[in-house]
Amino acid sequence: MKIIHQTLNQLGIATLVVSGLFCLTSQPGLAQIQSKTGQPVSSSSKQPAPAPKGLAKVEADPEKEDDFYKLISLSVPEDVILEVGGMATLPDGGLAICTRRGDVWLVTNPYISGTERPTYKRFASGLHEPLGLAYKDGDIYVTQRSEITRLHDADGDGRADSYDKIYSWPLSGNYHEYSYGPTFLPNGNMLVTLNVGWSNSLGHGVSLAPWRGWTLEITPDGKMMPFAAGMRSPAGYGMNAAGDFFYTENQGDWVGSGRISQVEKGDFLGNAESLRWTDLPGSPLKLKPEEVPNTGEPLYDVAKRFPALKAPAVWLPHGILGISTSGFLSDNTNGKFGPFANQVFVGDQGQSILSRVDFEKVKGEYQGVVFPFREGFSSGVLRMVWGHDASMFVGMTSRGWSSTGKELYSLQRVVWTGRMPFEMKTIHAMPDGFEIEFTAPVDQELAADPASYKVTGFNYKYHATYGSPVINRAGCPIRGIVVSKDGLKARLVVDSLRLGYIHEITTNGVRSETGRALLHNVGYYTLNNLPDGEKLAIAPAAPKHDHAEMGMASTASTPPVNAKSTAAKAKATTTKVSPTKATAKRVTELPAGWGEPDYTITLGTKPGLKFTPEQFQVRAGSKVRIIFNNEDDMLHNFVVVQPGSAIQVGELAMKLGLEGQEKNYIPATDKVLHHTNLLQPNTNETIYFIAPEKPGDYTYECSVPGHFYVMQGTMKVTK
Repeated sequence: MKIIHQTLNQLGIATLVVSGLFCLTSQPGLAQIQSKTGQPVSSSSKQPAPAPKGLAKVEADPEKEDDFYKLISLSVPEDVILEVGGMATLPDGGLAICTRRGDVWLVTNPYISGTERPTYKRFASGLHEPLGLAYKDGDIYVTQRSEITRLHDADGDGRADSYDKIYSWPLSGNYHEYSYGPTFLPNGNMLVTLNVGWSNSLGHGVSLAPWRGWTLEITPDGKMMPFAAGMRSPAGYGMNAAGDFFYTENQGDWVGSGRISQVEKGDFLGNAESLRWTDLPGSPLKLKPEEVPNTGEPLYDVAKRFPALKAPAVWLPHGILGISTSGFLSDNTNGKFGPFANQVFVGDQGQSILSRVDFEKVKGEYQGVVFPFREGFSSGVLRMVWGHDASMFVGMTSRGWSSTGKELYSLQRVVWTGRMPFEMKTIHAMPDGFEIEFTAPVDQELAADPASYKVTGFNYKYHATYGSPVINRAGCPIRGIVVSKDGLKARLVVDSLRLGYIHEITTNGVRSETGRALLHNVGYYTLNNLPDGEKLAIAPAAPKHDHAEMGMASTASTPPVNAKSTAAKAKATTTKVSPTKATAKRVTELPAGWGEPDYTITLGTKPGLKFTPEQFQVRAGSKVRIIFNNEDDMLHNFVVVQPGSAIQVGELAMKLGLEGQEKNYIPATDKVLHHTNLLQPNTNETIYFIAPEKPGDYTYECSVPGHFYVMQGTMKVTK
């Protein structure tokens, strides 16, 4: 079993240095944990006081996410394969969890009260990969691949006595036809969201059965009404604080990066494949796939000319805030989980993280900001629910969808310690820029300095090709800053803002009035509209020759139109070298004088972020040809690195940030020996290189963020 061990360190005794004074502090919000484990509890809840005048501020050790939000793993019996597909909190505070293996488990004592461990009881079994679960009026509703099923316990023994079909939809048998939900509406109806399939031969998503790529509304008595179209992989779903329905989307064809969209009846959210079924009875749309523009422009720009297309409310930058967007959970804890009431937490399966989102409506349309929140989960985050004590339960799985968290499955609990993190609480759009709200008063002088901030606008292509690099990246000059008297807000007057663009807002130089650095110093605001209102009277700043910004604009202002031109451009810049000077890291043509290579290795991919084969052998100094076929349904590259450096190279690739995909996730380091470009699904590339002269085990990996932790193989170099 996975046994939970709580240490005194977890229970929150911390030291803090303020203005040269050594203080012992406690973490007040841990009272609920400590009382349950029998440990003493401190009643103090004060934050560090401002530094006394005349004394220099001394920063404490950098604060960590774990100082404010603890991760507690729940033990799972060895015979329970808890690959979480859906979760719900029950009236008694327990959990109902459905698994990808087709079981539904009831979990009692998930709060680990006293010395008791959670207990698991199988409530139902034999279901078809349920990926969503809800509780209503004494019954459990699960969404299987092909139906919504009501599970009813007639005699109260904790086992389902009847499995009642509410509504079913057809399947083609394609592996990618996942189904999610249900979400209950105020009128008692349910919403479910359906994946499109995937064709390896075509290299893109396909809707092979009616309503694949749709949201469906279903009544309790089994009547179905098509609701909205244009989904690709709508794994996350739920209501925000205002009661509006949203879904989360994964990068893929027609989806440049992860995103979150409000869904209203009759919406088209972007994936053209779903439109194959608009001629069926009840469809609220009449569009056809061939009518959708496939120009590679930003989605917002296309939507202005093609009003049927709905722009997302928030984009999540790919590789920075996830690679596989998942669960959606609105904070309804009224401040019991920290200072983020009514905001939304969004999971990511691939990177095992949670992000934090705050929406606002401007001119009747949603937009908003996303921040990092918590990393370090033990498997791939898929579902989140609130416990009765305002802690968050996070259900995870990684089989077939490998994740940064190494466990195949896991159930963890996120508990606020009660300490107030110094964070950007939110960012609001203003008529002339942005207003940042903080969770604690800022140092007024630093917060008023434009050098403390940086704003960069960028976008993604809207096209049928899988994913997109960052395009049209350019800096946004900060004209001036006004800090509120209480130090909780900083209003930035920003030039060169663009509608429909994501704006990266960094706050590296901001400190609290007690000298604390921000726990997370970046947010990404999707600007669909500028609000009306008064602009601040700040004159434009004098032009400044920022060579870094000029270079960024010159390289990003004319993006390639499509994947073919990107590949052609990369091929045109490939270095041709002789076998005696085979030092280029990417050589795609047979070097002159080689003759036939000593080895030709054909590599492919298989589900679960794996190479095939996972090992091959060559002689030191031999001539090697690698043919890499990306047979997967996502982007991959092939990178040979120095022994022992795979994780280091991958982390350097992550640090490329907005430039990552543009640079094929290849960092500038001598740890990288040879590589292909980043390949679209169902494409291939051939490279040539001289094997290292030094025998040993050389790792090859996919350096895409999140992939590199698990997608590795070994090139054995022998004498």
